Amino acid sequence: MVFTPDTEVALRSVVNLINSSANGDEQLATTADLDRFLAAEGFTGSRTRDAAELASIHRLRGELAGLWLADEVTAVGTVNRLLREARALPQLVKHDEWDWHLHATTPEAPLADRMSTEAAMALADVIRSKERDRMLVCAAEDCDAVVLDLSRNRSKRYCDTGNCANRAHVAAYRARKAAS
Repeated sequence: MVFTPDTEVALRSVVNLINSSANGDEQLATTADLDRFLAAEGFTGSRTRDAAELASIHRLRGELAGLWLADEVTAVGTVNRLLREARALPQLVKHDEWDWHLHATTPEAPLADRMSTEAAMALADVIRSKERDRMLVCAAEDCDAVVLDLSRNRSKRYCDTGNCANRAHVAAYRARKAAS
């Protein structure tokens, strides 16, 4: 494990949020889509379930996508701004199946604030531990999805949004066969 479990969960949620619009495929077009996404990611707390909430998540997704490959100074500035705007106040909590972990907003805070704070806290851990090189873009030429490499040997290069790794491996195999 590279990071604490709650940090890894939050980072995976960031990846899944960013990739919800990868390759021009909008997966959060409606509030029902957002409901499904939040259920899959295990987000709890208050919701308005309206167009403004969905728009705020789209804005957050854009900010996180921009932060993904930003230089360190820009990333730090964005993380600090996200925490400041959400009026983050970190505290230990224990709920549902989760043992003690950090929450930095109340369950009543707006969804975008809760999501941005969780993302910012996780990204702060990445920055502080000098592990930003684990934040990648899929190596497939026709894919713009992001990748979080949590492997020990830092070998993950392809996203989980489709079959990019399989297509690359098949192409390499065919190229080797054609060369021999």
